[in-house]
Amino acid sequence: MSQNAKIVMEAVRAADHDRYLTGLYAPADKRDALFSLYAFNAEIAGIRDRIHEALPGEVRLQWWRDVIDAGGEAGAGHPVAEALNATIAAFKLQKLAFENMLEARIFDLYDDPMPSRTDLEGYCGETAAALIQLAAMVLDSAEAPGFAELAGRAGCAQTMTGLLLLLPLHRRRGQCFIPADILAAAGSSPEEFVAGDGGSGAQRAVAAMIALAREHLSAFERGAAALPGSLRPAFLPLALSRAYLDKMEGPRHAPLGGVARLSALRRHWLLLRRAGKGWPKL
Repeated sequence: MSQNAKIVMEAVRAADHDRYLTGLYAPADKRDALFSLYAFNAEIAGIRDRIHEALPGEVRLQWWRDVIDAGGEAGAGHPVAEALNATIAAFKLQKLAFENMLEARIFDLYDDPMPSRTDLEGYCGETAAALIQLAAMVLDSAEAPGFAELAGRAGCAQTMTGLLLLLPLHRRRGQCFIPADILAAAGSSPEEFVAGDGGSGAQRAVAAMIALAREHLSAFERGAAALPGSLRPAFLPLALSRAYLDKMEGPRHAPLGGVARLSALRRHWLLLRRAGKGWPKL
């Protein structure tokens, strides 16, 4: 492994440990490419946490657009940019997917409310679902197109679960990813949800969000048995989603105030089981 590849892999391990673990189950000759995708995703997902202000954040997203558009040696000296451009070229990945991903991440930089469930599902489609589909293209470009719809369901389940895990962080900075129509149905609003204890409708809104994540997860699991083994590593993060959601609904956890965590042993076991056997027929 080259020094650059080691840097990229370590970046994923530090910023997105669950995806790092899933990448280890990929064939050795595909791991560097997967880690370049996951490192890029971690870079753009973490822009708000590193830069804090929206306008410089948009400038950073534009830098990534320019680097990807230029390809080749663009981004020289930046290990993740170099690795990503090499992956795009080697596996003939569509640059439009990266452009859409960067466009979706503009939402992260502001405190605007998520308008509706449809908007949230669109955000999921352009972020986690796109990442899963890109990873699938790296793993098996012949099989991947046939599972694009399944990647959409998987991306929605994974993103919604992740947003629920990040609720305490988002609320502290005044950000609300729970759609306004779900909040309204629960008797709340984005402004009320991020203030104080979240208001009387906060728990109902969180329960509705968990139910929506489970809806997409169940739809994914119904089709996941058909996944060929070659594509399984791209979808492996979903092996953890149900356990995270179960933890959130457990009697000892309050999603508004604390982050649900799975032990390292539990995560390794769940990933190992799905990597080896896949998902059962439902």
